[in-house]
Amino acid sequence: MTSPRPRRDHQPSTPVPQPSASHSGVPFVVCRPLLLTSDLRPPFSRRRAIVHPMNKIGVTYHPKSEAARSVAEEIRRRIAATNVDVWVASAWDDEMREEHVAESDLVICCGGDGTVLRAARAVIPHPVTLLGVNLGRLGFLTEITPAELFERLPDVLAGAGRVETRAMVQTETLRAGEETAQHFHALNDAVVGRTAIGRTVQFTVRTDDTMLGSYRADGVIIATATGSTAYSLSVGGPILHPESREIIVTPVAPHLAPANSIVLPEGSRVEVQIAPRQSAILSVDGEPDQDLAGGDVVRVRMSQHTARFLRLGPPGEFYVRVGRRLNWLTE
Repeated sequence: MTSPRPRRDHQPSTPVPQPSASHSGVPFVVCRPLLLTSDLRPPFSRRRAIVHPMNKIGVTYHPKSEAARSVAEEIRRRIAATNVDVWVASAWDDEMREEHVAESDLVICCGGDGTVLRAARAVIPHPVTLLGVNLGRLGFLTEITPAELFERLPDVLAGAGRVETRAMVQTETLRAGEETAQHFHALNDAVVGRTAIGRTVQFTVRTDDTMLGSYRADGVIIATATGSTAYSLSVGGPILHPESREIIVTPVAPHLAPANSIVLPEGSRVEVQIAPRQSAILSVDGEPDQDLAGGDVVRVRMSQHTARFLRLGPPGEFYVRVGRRLNWLTE
């Protein structure tokens, strides 16, 4: 009989970030950009149920892209020929989506990452799976090209692939201590930023009632693992595994303080409070905008909703896709 392995507590491979002090006396937390995962559990994608055959499929497209519209119509034509129920709508056609999305098994998004982000919010609260077709430029969220989709369409209709589940965050705003009626869900990030070019905004950041820092900066990004390859990455934030459930907090161009990120564990609550006599804007996944005034608090935490993506390749393909987009790898 094999003797059991000695128990080994899970410890991070790098030192836990420690508070420091900047030259201005403002506290900040140093965190080197790292590729992190939540814990020792197997990746979510290995534990997902097998995708079932499709009974109803939606196709959305970016309304300002004639190429996206053309591809969407061709997808509709090919699906209709198989006697599967299919509908087509502009990504901005909220009425059409609301009419059909609840009964849909899959929504195919033709465009760029922005089209996919919009679809991820639009299908809430229904557990509808998304498949992104890349007609944009970056394509971190889009899975395949139009030609690849046409080739694999019979497999998709038969239920091939795996479901990759992405965490989302939700925001709520407190004004004079009371919650406002505006609540948003984000797949990428929530950003509290300045109202005009050439100005900064002063704010404090707390997590679970603990002060992280007080900043005068262009803004702060609170990002999901999906958002770790978006705006957060452009200001030096770390890249997380796509199914991680940590939250990244990154100040944008802070004055007299390093712009280091901090990665918070699942379940954390982040609060950004605007300083008195200041003004700011809350942007969620790049839209919509909410005006903020001095004293307002934006609270960000993990959403109960998730985004489900149909993936036709192996889990490791994420790293290849990121490597190619960032020129770490050649095509």
